[in-house]
This record gives sequence, structure tokens and C-alpha cells, in this order.
Amino acid sequence: MPNFKIYSTGIVAIALSLATGCTPTTPHDDNISEVPPAQSVQTTESPSPSPSASPATSGQNNLSSLDRQFMTEAAQGGLAEVQLGQLASQRGTSDAVKQHGQHMVQDHTLVNNQLKQLAAQKGVTLPTTLNSKNKQIQQSLSKLSGARFDRQYLNQMLQNHEKDVSVFQTEAEQGQDPDVKAFAAQTLPILQEHLQQVRSLVNPGSSTSTPTPTSTPTPTSTPTTTP
Repeated sequence: MPNFKIYSTGIVAIALSLATGCTPTTPHDDNISEVPPAQSVQTTESPSPSPSASPATSGQNNLSSLDRQFMTEAAQGGLAEVQLGQLASQRGTSDAVKQHGQHMVQDHTLVNNQLKQLAAQKGVTLPTTLNSKNKQIQQSLSKLSGARFDRQYLNQMLQNHEKDVSVFQTEAEQGQDPDVKAFAAQTLPILQEHLQQVRSLVNPGSSTSTPTPTSTPTPTSTPTTTP
């Protein structure tokens, strides 16, 4: 009988240990159920980086059609001035025409480089070759020589720079993009100087077409004679 009591108590102890061993599994299930809310927090934070990328792209190409057209015309005019200037330095008869051609090449090469940098910032593709009109002018000038070349080249430079001054002045006054507008205002005095030089070469005497320049030297000469 004592052995039977010991045996029965052992069975009871084993049954209790099994019962207590099953109970810890239930708290683990409670902990697992708390994991999903942590994942939902990560999903709410994911859309935040996307709005920061959109303003960078939207702020790039804001140029108006007028500003773009000005940059294209300025680039085309600059190409023509450089190539026709090279032609004048090679085929010109007078030293004045040759020097003027070299001057055009130097000045307009600098202006063209500035315009290229500006166009790269604004995302504008500039022309790199002469259009059909300027090609025709270049071809017709290349067939001339002597005094005929000098006269025709200077007349063409007069027309080109009158147009350039008008286009750059309009952009400097009415341009919408501040950088493009500043470029036009900065370049305008250079073009105005070129125009004055061409006018003096086309009309060296300037007796009939430009009466105002002839009147300005005479007052300066009269004060010197009176004393």
C-alpha cells in the first residue's frame, strides 16, 4: 500500500507539471498579437520622401516662350557674326574691314559662350549651325572680293547689328526670366558699340545720313579757336 501511494502521488505530480507547462504558451500568443501595430507605423512614414522630390523637378524649366525665342535668335545671330567675321578677316581688302571682322570674332565668341552657359542652366537647346538665311549670306559674300566684298560685308553688318540691338533691348526691358533679362542688358552696350563702329565704316564722311555726329565735333573746335 505505501508503494501504491508513492506511485499515485508521482502521477499527480507529473500531471501538474504538464498542466503548468501548457499555460506559458498562452502569454506568448498575447505578445505576438502586439507585433502588427508596429508594422503599420512604418507604412505611414513611407510617403514622406516623395513630396520632397517633386518641387525640385517642377522648378527647372519655367522659361516663357519669348525668353526661349530670344535665346535662340541671339545664338543664331552670334554664330553668323563669328563666321562672317572670320570671312572678313580673310577676304577683306581694307585693314579697317579686316580688323572689324577680327573684333566681331573675339566679342561674339565671348558672348556666345556666356549664352551657352545660360542655356545649360535653363535647359534650352541652342542652334549650332547657321540657318538657311545666314548660309545664303555667307555663300554670297564668299563669292565677292576687293572693294565689293568690303562694301557688302559692312552693309550686312549694319543690318545685323540694327536687328541685334533691337532684339536685345526688347529682352532687357520686357524679359520675364531675371537671368536671361540680365544677360540681354549686359550684352546690349557691346552690340551698340558694334553698331556705331559699322556706321562709321559705312559712312566715313557721315555728311548726309548722320548729321548729328558731324555737328558734335564742330562745337569742340570753336572753343579752341576763340582764345
